[in-house]
Amino acid sequence: MPLSVPSKTLTHPVLHGPSSFPSISKPPCFKHHLLNRAFACKSLEIAAPSLSLHSNVPPNSKHVDVATLSNLCVDIVLNVPQLPPPSPVQRKAFMDRLAQSPPDKKYWEAGGNCNMAIAAARLGLNCISIGHVGNEIYGKFLSDVLHDEGIGLVGILSNDNSDNIIDRSSSDSGSYDTLLCWVLVDPLQRHGFCSRADFSKEPAFHWMSKLSSEVKIAIENSKVLFCNGYGFDELSPGAILSAMEYAVEVGTSIFFDPGPRGKELSTGTPDEQRALNQLLRMSDVILLTSDEAESLTGIEDPILAGQEFLKRGIRTKWVIVKMGSKGSIIITASSIACAPGFKVNVIDTVGCGDSFVAAIAYGFIHNMPLVNTLAIANAVGAATAMGCGAGRNVATLEKVVDLIRSSNISEDDEFWFDILEKNVVSQEITYLSNVMNGKRNHLNLVSFDKVVSEILPRLDLQQTVGNLST
Repeated sequence: MPLSVPSKTLTHPVLHGPSSFPSISKPPCFKHHLLNRAFACKSLEIAAPSLSLHSNVPPNSKHVDVATLSNLCVDIVLNVPQLPPPSPVQRKAFMDRLAQSPPDKKYWEAGGNCNMAIAAARLGLNCISIGHVGNEIYGKFLSDVLHDEGIGLVGILSNDNSDNIIDRSSSDSGSYDTLLCWVLVDPLQRHGFCSRADFSKEPAFHWMSKLSSEVKIAIENSKVLFCNGYGFDELSPGAILSAMEYAVEVGTSIFFDPGPRGKELSTGTPDEQRALNQLLRMSDVILLTSDEAESLTGIEDPILAGQEFLKRGIRTKWVIVKMGSKGSIIITASSIACAPGFKVNVIDTVGCGDSFVAAIAYGFIHNMPLVNTLAIANAVGAATAMGCGAGRNVATLEKVVDLIRSSNISEDDEFWFDILEKNVVSQEITYLSNVMNGKRNHLNLVSFDKVVSEILPRLDLQQTVGNLST
């Protein structure tokens, strides 16, 4: 949700990674693995396994845990006397005034899918971000942040074959700048957002017409490819579908979170509707809030809405419905799991959903029990809410471990029992509870202490490994 700012005019699109800038060395991406080779593309050098394209790589031979697709941006958070006016012309003028000179760097933060990648890397997952950053100060900042978090950066185009990747007929030099999102906060703590996407009918990077070989290699060697609805602000529906189809071809699991954009896409252009429907059918894991699930199915009950996505899906394994501070639900073809949220002092909810997704990917990759996966995801989301902002401010592993040890989960059992007991079905239903293991009617109650005893050793080990590496 980006905004262009004055920068040097680019004569051609460039591919950027952490090694694009002289002061940055190659990042420690794919940590904990020795990889076979590195491929280089002029300004990008990134570690990658020596594997050919078009091979259906078994999951256990993939060296990257999570790749995020597009939605890389720099958030600039500013306090303003008043939020921008609703008129598009006035909003554009307001945004142009902001962009005339770069604000102090202390107001900059990595945004978009950087949140998910950073949260996942802090859990010990090997991550890469697939996207575009420009050859200016904001691009260097974003590359530095990802580098420092141990996250690789793969550009969405290559200088070597850019003529085959780019639709030059509709491109301009400004469209190669790093995407910015101006996050504006008024004295009443209300938020407003200004971005280039607000004033364009085309995605920000509409010039990318197909996947580069570098992107294909990144997808091929990742266990999970994550994309969300905001990716449509940057890439064309066709480009997103190409990434999805290639992931299916090479055996990479697809995670999709339509987010607030899901409803708009469902009534958008024919290409947007087609891409949304394909993602919902072909994704292995779908993540939504209860409101988003209802808006896309017309079903208010979160479990029935989740089951509807399973019916429509072809590859769908998990549907996760986020219930805010109440907790979360996983619905599969054979079972349902629910976990209440943690009681915390909420400072800022920005980045909580992205952090939550990272932990779901962690549980999925490690084949953890469903209720354990939800417990970790709820903890990571809640730990992020205890801080201010996203990007480098998302939950650290230390905060997550401390929160889990506190065992301070919500005790709103009646809320959950009301939802669950309306859905008496053949599936096994598991509920994370403060009580001892047991049963309530058709519910399997799993004690939180039991789950903690199973997940803390894994997280403690990762914390030790992380401390040794630093």
